[in-house]
Amino acid sequence: MGSMCTCQSEKNSGVFDVAKLKPVLESISDPKRNLITILQKAQDIYGYLPIEVLQHISDETRIEASKIYGVATFYTQFRLKPVGKNLIMLCQGTACHVNGSALIENAIQDELGIFDGETTSDGIFTFNNVACLGCCSLAPVMMINEKTYANLTPKKTKEILKNIHESEIGASDVNNASEAPKNESVEGIA
Repeated sequence: MGSMCTCQSEKNSGVFDVAKLKPVLESISDPKRNLITILQKAQDIYGYLPIEVLQHISDETRIEASKIYGVATFYTQFRLKPVGKNLIMLCQGTACHVNGSALIENAIQDELGIFDGETTSDGIFTFNNVACLGCCSLAPVMMINEKTYANLTPKKTKEILKNIHESEIGASDVNNASEAPKNESVEGIA
């Protein structure tokens, strides 16, 4: 059994409670035949598949770490990096492509400063291009989390992103204000 490289994740070492995986691993009678299920459940628990978790799965199931990593990187459903609070999926199917998805992609990049597969530094957005969202009559279209946005223009796209960002920042400001000592003022609140 090979050892998995953890050179890129040393700063996260020890952060993940691998005990959360115990019930999952105990419920699977044949881990080699059910590796995808194990990885899906691990991703449900952690939000993505940290290297430490993949190594733990390898140690517990005796499946080679390289095989687990190979499966995790082959299937697009698995993420090896954390995603932002709002996952943007921009359709790049034929209908969206001919109706201007490239312009929408540029608007997303301009507004957020990130490219396909990247997450904003504040962790609010992750941007992914996808093959098709199945909403061809609404092209161009994107989904943010579970909500579909149709007939997009660059201007409309930027407004959507600004509104979501403002609501996230506003929610953060409200949470920070409620945690501030009552006899001190919070920036913007007297």
